[in-house]
Amino acid sequence: MSAGVSESVGPTAADLVRARQLLLAPAPGHRKLAAEPLRAALVDLHDFWLAAHAGMAGIGGAGSGTALIAVGALGRRELAPHSDLDLVLVHNGRAEVGALADRLWYPLWNSGVGLDHSVRTLAEAEKVAATDLRAALGLLEVRHLVGDQALSERLAAGARQSWRAGIRTRFEDLVEAAEHRWQRSGEVAHRVEPDLKNGKGGLRDLNLLDALAATQLVDRPGPEVRAARTLLLDVRTELHRGVGKARDVIRAEDGDEIAMALGVGDRFELARLLSATGRTVAYAVDVALRTTRNALPRKGFAALSSRAPWNRGPARRPLDDGVVLHGGEVALARDAVPARDPGLLLRVAASAARTGSPIAAGTLARLADSAPELRRPWPSAARQELLALLGCGRGLIDVVEALDRTDLWGRLFPEWGAVRDLPPRDAAHTWTVDRHLVHAVANAARLATTVSRPDLLLLATLLHDIGKGRDGDHSEVGAALATQVCERLGLWPSDVAIVARVVRHHLLLPHTATRRDVEDPATVHRVVDTLDGDPVALELLHALAEADSLATGPGVWTEWKAALITDLVRRCRAAMAGEHLEGPGPLDPDQQALAEAAVASGKPHVVITPNGQTATVTVLAPDRIGLLSLASGVLALNSLEVHAAEVSAHAGAGVETFTVSPRFGTLPDAALLREQLVKVVEGTLSLTDRLAAKERDYGGPPEQIAPPKVLWFDDEASGAVVLELRATDRIGLLHRIAAALESCKVDVRWARVATLGGTVVDSFSLTTADNGLCEPGSPARRKIEKAVLAAAR
Repeated sequence: MSAGVSESVGPTAADLVRARQLLLAPAPGHRKLAAEPLRAALVDLHDFWLAAHAGMAGIGGAGSGTALIAVGALGRRELAPHSDLDLVLVHNGRAEVGALADRLWYPLWNSGVGLDHSVRTLAEAEKVAATDLRAALGLLEVRHLVGDQALSERLAAGARQSWRAGIRTRFEDLVEAAEHRWQRSGEVAHRVEPDLKNGKGGLRDLNLLDALAATQLVDRPGPEVRAARTLLLDVRTELHRGVGKARDVIRAEDGDEIAMALGVGDRFELARLLSATGRTVAYAVDVALRTTRNALPRKGFAALSSRAPWNRGPARRPLDDGVVLHGGEVALARDAVPARDPGLLLRVAASAARTGSPIAAGTLARLADSAPELRRPWPSAARQELLALLGCGRGLIDVVEALDRTDLWGRLFPEWGAVRDLPPRDAAHTWTVDRHLVHAVANAARLATTVSRPDLLLLATLLHDIGKGRDGDHSEVGAALATQVCERLGLWPSDVAIVARVVRHHLLLPHTATRRDVEDPATVHRVVDTLDGDPVALELLHALAEADSLATGPGVWTEWKAALITDLVRRCRAAMAGEHLEGPGPLDPDQQALAEAAVASGKPHVVITPNGQTATVTVLAPDRIGLLSLASGVLALNSLEVHAAEVSAHAGAGVETFTVSPRFGTLPDAALLREQLVKVVEGTLSLTDRLAAKERDYGGPPEQIAPPKVLWFDDEASGAVVLELRATDRIGLLHRIAAALESCKVDVRWARVATLGGTVVDSFSLTTADNGLCEPGSPARRKIEKAVLAAAR
């Protein structure tokens, strides 16, 4: 604070801090304020404190030529607990305004409250707003705090007038800024960890709706959007209060506390509410942007021609029977009668997806009011329009969203209600279940030419997770629902059976390929028997595995996973054709020679064979207990991610074959791996210490959001006992798990390692000398499980 100004005259910075703390964390016995009253109390507190200090600093009243105004969250009276204060000191050219500003800002800085401030004359504020879109939007939210109110009103009126007059030249910049923000932050409705402020459908989009309404080209948001604003603000308020700082992204660990504070159940119910809210706001923004663009006055020759007497508005270009393109939107033709045309809705939807044009809001409203339900079974023409819609790829996504926002999609598929806005139950999924299904169909459309029945691929993909959100195994429930849907669509009974089979077993190929030994003929025959030898179902499942994985999240579909599934499908086709299946082959002569040399010298050998984005690392060494854990530890030390491991032996040598890929950079030199492995075996290199140091270099062990879990599977086909570990990924995890298994005197035949986001699903085929693992719940299994869980933490 500047010299000569005493804080003792009025409320001090310490008083402000104490008052804020009491509001955010009341003393025992005091009632905790709900989110909306808390925001109001915070605004009143800061208004009072700012008014008091503005008076102390020398801001006069009417006619003083100086005013303190609030913009941003404080201006809108939407202040979250840790929001910055956005303040503007506006003046008419007072010479001592710099000293006055210091007397205002320093107490705020001393209080520790975040501050975004500026000092402007009216002309300077208008000049900045003319070139800075963010500043222009901020001035639409002006709220007078203290000082010369006439000055504040002139600023607010001038800002709004300039905004309305300049929207034609600024509109595309406004749209571009919004699209860049959406690209960075994703969608509130469909992200597992949504950005409440910057995501599409978030608080900034509500501000965008207000800015568009200020142009007077669109109406102000209705009650549904106003309710969405309240929920988003309430959630953000509780997020700030819970984490104790400004943050706008809800993480999984935040959800339950926020849900409890708002009285909405658990984090999954909260996520579902946020999804519906985000969709409401996003749809309102899309409609408002289109309406504004269509309402903007045209420029140049277009403006002249639009005023010509022969011009009666934008041309209508026919797209389909009863469907036209009008003003850049898909609309109903003038003679279309939705009540008499059950297939019109699907023709509109398919036309919009095919052309990439939005459906006009009026058309959606008219269809919602008068389009009849399709009778069971659907007419062939309507079924073909549905398949045309599903086959449009990325264009499908926005169309389904528009139909769902107006309850038209649910009219076509009543079963959709259980998955609408349903949050996923695992961290690997990026989208809500309904959006995941639509993205998967868009991916499947690109694979349509790889299968003999693309129609069934699209339908099976749309329905593969339709059983989620209900009691029971979602695959079994989904198969029954798929049967119900396909019969209503009018498919042949044999086609209904194929779709139901694909939905029932949509996880069969990825789970088998990544968690079983695909070289074992028993594994292959188990898959074939599960599918009743149906080659069509097999090829549909192959394509669905890719479409499903790509729609799950980044890193779920990898070259390695694709190769494993392709190999499994190839073997299943051979079995269906009655061909003999070969088991794992012996080592090639070169590897046999290296194995024998390793035994003779007592030293290991390492061979690296690149294979596209992955590589095979073969370690041949004198057989010993712990070789798998030592070798996998050396690979982790060199930043190699292990996807699979196979264990075999030859002439007294242990042969460990790893499928790996570099986490970053290139493959290390085989000589370096051999040198480090020799040191580890001799005890001159401590893997535990080196891996711990490497983990510290990358920020330390990851936070264990979910506890590790062990599952046991008894593979009747091969007789193997498979342990599956689900745990948070960390550097050297395979080394730690392998060491734990080895300490329990367990032999690992093979391992499959799948990394899904920050979680791993590792499978190990285990044997013991006395075959003590065969009995479920045996002491041997309990001992192994305890050791593995301890190693995974």
